[in-house]
Amino acid sequence: MKTITGIAPVNIAVIKYWGKRDEDLILPINDSLSCTLSTDFMCAKTTIMASPTFTTHRFWLNNKETDFNNERLNNCLTEVRKRASPECGDLLNWKLHICSENNFPTAAGLASSAAGYAALVSTLAALYGVEGDISAIARRGSGSACRSIYGGFVRWNKGVKPGGEDSMAGQIAPAAHWPEIRVLILVVSDDQKKYSSTNGMKQSVLTSDLLKHRTEKIVPGRVDEIIRAIKMKNFEAFAKITMQDSNQFHAICLDTFPPCFYMNDVSRAIIELVHAYNEFQGTTKVAYTFDAGPNACLYLLENDVDEIVSLINDIFPSNINPSDFIRGLPVKVKNLSDLRETLKIQPQTPGKLKYVIHTKIGDGPKILSEASDHLLGENGLPKNL
Repeated sequence: MKTITGIAPVNIAVIKYWGKRDEDLILPINDSLSCTLSTDFMCAKTTIMASPTFTTHRFWLNNKETDFNNERLNNCLTEVRKRASPECGDLLNWKLHICSENNFPTAAGLASSAAGYAALVSTLAALYGVEGDISAIARRGSGSACRSIYGGFVRWNKGVKPGGEDSMAGQIAPAAHWPEIRVLILVVSDDQKKYSSTNGMKQSVLTSDLLKHRTEKIVPGRVDEIIRAIKMKNFEAFAKITMQDSNQFHAICLDTFPPCFYMNDVSRAIIELVHAYNEFQGTTKVAYTFDAGPNACLYLLENDVDEIVSLINDIFPSNINPSDFIRGLPVKVKNLSDLRETLKIQPQTPGKLKYVIHTKIGDGPKILSEASDHLLGENGLPKNL
């Protein structure tokens, strides 16, 4: 018996990936760029146990057993085994029990599949002694998972080869390059989204002329611009590009026929707040981005966290315990009702935001060494069942 447990981070794209040129290989139509979030507060955790006594492969996701005959899961397993160390021997023939869980909402537009497949592939790679870049393997599970293989600021190169050999991720800068960056995840809804990203992308590629224009004319220059901003630690430039790209992504969703609606009224209220606050400050202090869901990701600098979280707390009052509403890194909340009135923003009905996670840029996947970290017991079954 051999057991390996690993964790992998969420990544939030600032230049979006939307649309594939090859559905089977998950090859994108444009480059994308993201920030990897700390695993301290948002991560996927996977335990893999291999044993000669197991009679069949089994897979549990968030404490529910799921069909192992998932094409993407098996693509990842096949590709990892192709690169297995020669020392694996009979281990390659042993059946696997895999247990995975997220400590944040799944399928709600918070990059759960990216973290999940990055955890799966990095843990499989550790099990079979695979060396070298594994981002192209993670891509076979979920496109954006390739970016979660690295920490810090990460670019996914779309590649040009038909087989996808050059469609892989690479680190632009480590987390330590810009330690002042902070991230606020505003959870508007933790329900599973109505329009899956996979189906939304397919329809956009088929019907959106704006997507074609973005891919050919906008993204190449925008990627170069945001890389320069990151390397120079130019927050204003970084923030402006991030918001523009988010807006364009959701414009494409509306340009898709039939349209995909990912944001809601609370999402739009967050956007209005960000622009009103930046205008009041006379400079760009905070940037929003929205993936395929209503939940907001705000990028800002450490010195501005307390004021912005306090403003959010005033405009989006909670109906739960304050310690449950604002999670993650510590925040000093103060009364900013005067500033809210200056911005001419009315408070929302309590409970419009479920909670806020305060986090930062972090590192890539990690293999955990303690037996207590395993999700599977010695009998090969999930400990929580």
